[in-house]
Amino acid sequence: MIRAGEYVAPNEIVITRVFKAARTRVFDAWTAPERISRWWGPNGFTTTTHHMDVRPGGTWQHVMHGPDGTDYPNTIIYDEVARPDRLAYRNVGTANDVEVTFHAEVTFENEQGGTRVTLRMVFPTEGDRDFVVERHGAVEGGHQTLGRLADFLESSEAVDEEYEVVASRVFDVPRERLFQAFNDPAALALWWGPNGFTNTIQTFEPRTGGTLRLVMHGPDGTDYPNERVFTVYDPPARIIMENRDPGHAFRMTMTYETLGQQTRLTWRMRFESAEELGKIRTIIVPACQENLDRLQNHVAPHVQQEVAQ
Repeated sequence: MIRAGEYVAPNEIVITRVFKAARTRVFDAWTAPERISRWWGPNGFTTTTHHMDVRPGGTWQHVMHGPDGTDYPNTIIYDEVARPDRLAYRNVGTANDVEVTFHAEVTFENEQGGTRVTLRMVFPTEGDRDFVVERHGAVEGGHQTLGRLADFLESSEAVDEEYEVVASRVFDVPRERLFQAFNDPAALALWWGPNGFTNTIQTFEPRTGGTLRLVMHGPDGTDYPNERVFTVYDPPARIIMENRDPGHAFRMTMTYETLGQQTRLTWRMRFESAEELGKIRTIIVPACQENLDRLQNHVAPHVQQEVAQ
């Protein structure tokens, strides 16, 4: 197993990371100009794409803008594009007026329900590798770049519309209080589901590996049994749960981001089948917004009570 940042050969850098996203979505984040510009480069960098043509022989011409105002022009020439398995390219750029060139290979492998990305950079000589490591922090910069990719893939900006529905809203309550609206089953029963629905919570085990079983009662009297397993339960930051209902297999991720005294809640529903999502998209998209409306109304009295005090 290659360890992150390991020098496999004297002229190489290899960095790897596992992402909680499907291979096609991770691969597309590397090959769509509107996506890669949002995460490419170490912390504090921004990227301007002038041209991107992802095919063998095509190029990506871009400028990386450092946090100190320095610009780093780069040209990537693609040698191999095999979606969603592999990218191979040559990088030609400058750093402090010194030309930096290397070959790179990026592989995308299924692992742990997500995708392992391995980035291998091969420099002409050991000295060339040492230059970017010692003068420009290439190893740490690589880790930071993949960290930014992870943040992007978990954000509401990175939407795989074929398989996903993403909804996001900012609430005027602290993160711990908003999370508690889910963490308390009595509170959850009051706001979960679209308009007109009520809920009976049968089992609620708020821990990684725990189960949520409930029956959603529709306004027409129809009952909808639900069973979900918490694959991640990390108060007050994140919940990931797998829906076990026959015919509706999806993973739901809820992230809670602190914005001062406010909290942004983003939830992402990723379906195993694009066909399955296509059948219910016109129902589920407005239902998500109605569900957030109900949560907003549920937490609003707490804000009013605080103001009154």
